[in-house]
Amino acid sequence: TYTHPLWNQQDTVAGQEALMRLAPTSAGRRAKVTTDREKGFLAATEALYFGDGSKARRDTLCAEAFERLLKANPTDDESKAFYALWLMGLSQSVRNVPTYMRAGALAEEIYRHNPNHPGALHYIIHAFDDPVHAPLGLHAAREYSRTAPDADHAQHMTTHIFLALGMWEETVRQNAIAAGPDSLDWKPGHYTAWLVYALQQQGKFDAARRILERMRQNLAAAPSVARASYLLVMRSHYMLDTERWTSPIGGWVLDTANVPPGPRAIDAYTVGTTQLELGHPDRATGPLTALDRLAALDQGDNVYGANASLPAILATQLRARLLWVQGSRDSALVLLRQTEAREDALPAEFGPPDIVKPTHELLGELLLTWDQPREAQREFARALELAPGRSLALLGLARAALAAGDAAAELRALDRLEHNWSGADSGLPMVLQYQQLRAAR
Repeated sequence: TYTHPLWNQQDTVAGQEALMRLAPTSAGRRAKVTTDREKGFLAATEALYFGDGSKARRDTLCAEAFERLLKANPTDDESKAFYALWLMGLSQSVRNVPTYMRAGALAEEIYRHNPNHPGALHYIIHAFDDPVHAPLGLHAAREYSRTAPDADHAQHMTTHIFLALGMWEETVRQNAIAAGPDSLDWKPGHYTAWLVYALQQQGKFDAARRILERMRQNLAAAPSVARASYLLVMRSHYMLDTERWTSPIGGWVLDTANVPPGPRAIDAYTVGTTQLELGHPDRATGPLTALDRLAALDQGDNVYGANASLPAILATQLRARLLWVQGSRDSALVLLRQTEAREDALPAEFGPPDIVKPTHELLGELLLTWDQPREAQREFARALELAPGRSLALLGLARAALAAGDAAAELRALDRLEHNWSGADSGLPMVLQYQQLRAAR
């Protein structure tokens, strides 16, 4: 309970205290264990909290202990489940694909003979919740909500696969269940952030706005740093995904005290971008300076997600945007090429993107305005590999493919947009663009 391997979180003292309630010494604890299997579990736990070295070293010792336990009990589901979990935790919250695939294979072994094992389903989802491997976890996502119907986290976990595949209806439905039956009481958090992001991909901007407004009120009544961080990030996604640059939401004064550098960087980037879109490049320099300061910080344990380079990437991207509107387009493109190379080198992330305006998508939009449709089409295609089903990238791809004369690619993008926006708000400028393209086809 006091270690979250996939999030790289551990309360070492609390874990030690829990063990000491069994007995104050290691020898005393071993004396209370009666079976070899129990001794194996105790050895893994002792290594985790009392082993020598850093957390990363103790995680390794714990994983090795679980591996020995599994070899001694090859048909034991719990030994296999814990070993799979600890394998994924070895990379300290940064996805290592070969290790994740190994863990997923172990979880699948459990699932094949015990399809109702919640750990197996949970770890299958975690192992495969990136856009490339998500199809391997789709069966687990569909079954997990039925296996653990009373667990809000199980309802949410299904959407690690659904969102990675751009399945927006399912992402909204399951996170609404996870967030609780009374939407009037929803607060900014992990579940509601995914829910609102998926609504925006569906073009349901008014519903997303109403939820954000309600959560801002609820945050004032029950403030916390985590909730404040989520609201900053959710507002950023709203502004950038809806392109409602004059929305009152953009003018909210939100408390950023004690908020980690990552969410503050996302907020500064959004403020700067909004000013550029409103035609005020001079007002973007302040947010850019703030981003540069955040990029220079040692984030320590306050990294938002697993991406310590997030503030620097956002700073470079905003600087490129500023250069572009100032007419220095070649310099802007150089910076964006550097940024997309850094973005491509990052481990696959899950959930709404921390780089709230994916660089390939931004570059595609700029290249389209510069009459380079083939280059733009390649950028949008790459953006959709990293974030399948993202609506702005699909719209950009359709426009670029039309300009490049690639009718097949245009039609595929339009078909996917038709699915995304089947229930979209009426009168949205981006949906009207889509409808004009569809009518022309």
